[in-house]
Amino acid sequence: MKNPVLVEVTRGALVESRHRGAVCVMDARGGIVLNSGDTQAPVYPRSAVKAIQALVLVESGAADRYRFGDEELALACASHAGEPRHVAGVERMLASAGLHVSALQCGTHWPTHRPSADALVRAGASPSPLHHNCSGKHAGFLCAACQMGLDPGTYSAPEHGVQREVRAALEMLSGTRIDDQHIGIDGCSVPTFAVPLVGLARAFAAFASEQGLSPARAAACRRLRAACAAKPWFVAGTGLFATEIMDHFGARVFVKGGAEGVYCAALPEQGLGIAVKCDDGAGRAAEVIMGGVLMRLIGEDPLLVRYAHAAVRNWRGTLVGEMRCAASLRGGGN
Repeated sequence: MKNPVLVEVTRGALVESRHRGAVCVMDARGGIVLNSGDTQAPVYPRSAVKAIQALVLVESGAADRYRFGDEELALACASHAGEPRHVAGVERMLASAGLHVSALQCGTHWPTHRPSADALVRAGASPSPLHHNCSGKHAGFLCAACQMGLDPGTYSAPEHGVQREVRAALEMLSGTRIDDQHIGIDGCSVPTFAVPLVGLARAFAAFASEQGLSPARAAACRRLRAACAAKPWFVAGTGLFATEIMDHFGARVFVKGGAEGVYCAALPEQGLGIAVKCDDGAGRAAEVIMGGVLMRLIGEDPLLVRYAHAAVRNWRGTLVGEMRCAASLRGGGN
């Protein structure tokens, strides 16, 4: 099945490029609200499911043991930009469990927030694993391992108890059995489990509505949603899509992206889950798609209009075109 064009990129009067993909929106009862493209093919959700991965931190009792507040829980769900407060927050999480930065197995990269990277260069410093966008998630895994009495030195292995709990949670929420051949290794070295978009939409409908969940899991979902709504900057960073959307809508919208053009969202008031995959892996196009779908479900909020019709500017800041979401996703119109 060839997926439809969901985003067009214009320059002047011409469409310069097109992005194909698939979208699924599901309600709390398992009904499909919107389905476009092949939503049955397994996809690696990558970082889009960090909130589900963070369930083990809460459900194990580690979040309570180490007295984590909204900032720490938001960081456990984050793909942060490596800004100083992100780094300090992750360091604080590790210190709570008596751990050193060397315990992190995510690897190292420069902050994606350019001013923070420039500041390191000016200081003659190099990045550490704390600057990795997944360091908060990894700190959460380490704390869960300590709480569960498991070896923190092997927490990233697929067979580790923490990762088995993550896999079980994703299987339960998505209603999908994850075969061993659908297990890959993410960029940060932990397992990533392939699930069809329809399963991801179901998972985030459950995350949003808490329907069909045990009281403990429902409470964990509610706690993570509340933390991200209260501290959205810690989920991403300055000027980034997830932070701007959640800062604007508060508890009405939870949204999280992953590598290779994946985005997931939960709308608690409506009990809806959303899953998006851009075929070519373009994150910029996935944001436009998500902006358009949110606009269809919430209404023509100015922020959503800005993302569903994203401006394309050149290096001088001149407006040269736009990225526009397909009208079929926005619910019609131009």
